[in-house]
Amino acid sequence: MLEDARMFGGVTLDTQNEWVKLGKLIPWEEFEEEYAVTFTGEASGQVAKSARMALGTLLIKERYQFSDEDIVKEVQMNPYLQHFIGMTEFTHKAPYDASTITLFRKRVTPEMLSRLNDSVIGVKHREEEKDEPPASPPTGGHTSKKEEPAIGEGNKGTLILDATCAPQAIRYPTDISLLNEARELLEKMVTVGYKSGGWEEKPRTYCRTARKDYLRYARNRKPSMKQLRKALKRQLGYVARDIGYIQAFLAMEGQILPEQMLTQFQTITQLYEQQQEMYQNKKHRVANRIVSIHQPWVRPIVRGKANAAVEFGAKIEVALYKGYARVEDLRWDAYNEGGTLQASVERHKETTGHYPTRILADKLFRTRDNLQFCKERGIHLNGPKLGRPSKDLALYREQCRQERAESSERNAIECTFGVGKRRYSLGHITMKLQHTSEVAIHLVFLSMNLQKRLRSLFRAFSIECFRVLHARFPFLLLSLLEKRTFAQETLS
Repeated sequence: MLEDARMFGGVTLDTQNEWVKLGKLIPWEEFEEEYAVTFTGEASGQVAKSARMALGTLLIKERYQFSDEDIVKEVQMNPYLQHFIGMTEFTHKAPYDASTITLFRKRVTPEMLSRLNDSVIGVKHREEEKDEPPASPPTGGHTSKKEEPAIGEGNKGTLILDATCAPQAIRYPTDISLLNEARELLEKMVTVGYKSGGWEEKPRTYCRTARKDYLRYARNRKPSMKQLRKALKRQLGYVARDIGYIQAFLAMEGQILPEQMLTQFQTITQLYEQQQEMYQNKKHRVANRIVSIHQPWVRPIVRGKANAAVEFGAKIEVALYKGYARVEDLRWDAYNEGGTLQASVERHKETTGHYPTRILADKLFRTRDNLQFCKERGIHLNGPKLGRPSKDLALYREQCRQERAESSERNAIECTFGVGKRRYSLGHITMKLQHTSEVAIHLVFLSMNLQKRLRSLFRAFSIECFRVLHARFPFLLLSLLEKRTFAQETLS
């Protein structure tokens, strides 16, 4: 009854609806087994929501880009969405609360979504084939040694690699704004700490004076370098005084501050040390620079783009194979993607069983180690060869033509990033936790692959219909093609 979309609790559903078709493409049973492991402890409390309801809700949210409250309202009034999340009949009552969607994001892991993405696009891991019993050797005579294939003989397909940044929804960080925010949080900690510690009087934080100093600089449209350093020195002094008070509170017995404030205090202490180091040495770079107090894992990613030279978020490497995207690597630090090519190719070999014939990647991937790695495995890596160009003019022109053609073909992954950032949430990650942000990134590519799979099925259905019609009515289709050709020639 669950998969029968003709009758849904008295509501007739269209079997050609997008959500009905998507519900048949997702292997819900496989995901249910992994999702059930996340529930530990005693079997008490309310009945847990199913994995289909959790994953289906997250996919709906990624598709529509609604808030959690709006998603609950949309599911409440849409029978197709209720069928998609696994409900057996239509009801006007909300299946869950908006806060439950946050629990869905926390329980689902990026590893679970990555394996589900592989199942959707049809990737079979080599680990699954290891469990199969090996074929028995032929009886009679001795078994000959298996000959190794030639270099590049079993290579298939084209693998496109590139990296991008998934910007986090944080305020643009400046040194003054970060120190001002740190000072305001420390003042709240001082207020809580002196009351819990039993102090008779609250230590002086000069909060009004510090606020005026910050506004005096922030309202200046064109501050000079002298004014900047003066404002930084004052804010560093205010922050250092408040940090001293908090350290005095922590030296007392017992836990004076809540756990959340203690975590923020550690982040602010590290931020103060970084800002003090940059101020004393008159520099603007430091290792593991903190750009957000509430999300300290976010790092600045230098991309060199025209609209934004620096982005703040996770850096991801994506592989595009047969039009489907897979997240190869996701980190929060600014790493060089050129060093991940070999691991991506070996992972492609494990999942598909063969190396690619070609690799289309950016110039950062064309290192000597990567070129040698591809040469040993018979893989063509796009781009010009190292060294001087060939003296043969015809050969040089052919190499330039091939390079331009492969560069145009590599634009497919750039289009994938553009769709993910404009149509989906890849360009503006609004989650507040590191785990939920990674889940949101994986959901983007899973949603895009599901839509790609749906379009591929429709294309295959159209081709099959054309083949059947051509077999039964060949003259009718030929006459239609002739009329279309004649009309095009007349218009031209």
